[in-house]
Amino acid sequence: MKFTQIPNDTFQKLQMNAGILVKGFTPATGTITDIIGATTGGVSFSDSITYSDMGEDIDNAPKNTKELKHLDSHEVRMSGTFVTIDADTLKLLVGSADTEAAGHIVPRNDILQTDFTDVWWIGDYSDVNTGENAGYLAIHLKNALNTGGFQIQTADQSKGNFAFDFMGHYSIDAQDTVPYEIYIKAGATGATGATGV
Repeated sequence: MKFTQIPNDTFQKLQMNAGILVKGFTPATGTITDIIGATTGGVSFSDSITYSDMGEDIDNAPKNTKELKHLDSHEVRMSGTFVTIDADTLKLLVGSADTEAAGHIVPRNDILQTDFTDVWWIGDYSDVNTGENAGYLAIHLKNALNTGGFQIQTADQSKGNFAFDFMGHYSIDAQDTVPYEIYIKAGATGATGATGV
């Protein structure tokens, strides 16, 4: 059948496995810094874009005329569930908090600029996904803050689950910069650079 087929390079273009959440990542070398924790159920990322139709109240203008479409903002979220926890991750999940002493996290009623941090998700990509030049798909969430609040779900004879909902934020210092970017790199036997999106 003519239309019952898949592209020949399908396996080279698959994103596989749950990926990891880290505090730092260097796309040029594929070097990761500080895995935040082990997750369960994978990680969900979404960019909910809000648009306005600037022509909706103009007489004789068709609805959704492309020249009159305006992009208002991006609401960017990365969510999932951690199954491992330590003091640093707890502080990250509380959002606005201070570390008073080792292992003592105290929530705050105000937000400080230091509460915002960058978070990376990196997942395996392409048929070459092991070794020094493994392929990857990476999402860099900028100015992230866990806006879902601290949550823990326990169960008898099971692991504790710690839900997270990181939201990326714009900055006054870079108002035109959308708070995320994407990198994709196919795996290869030789060194290749990543392509930013």
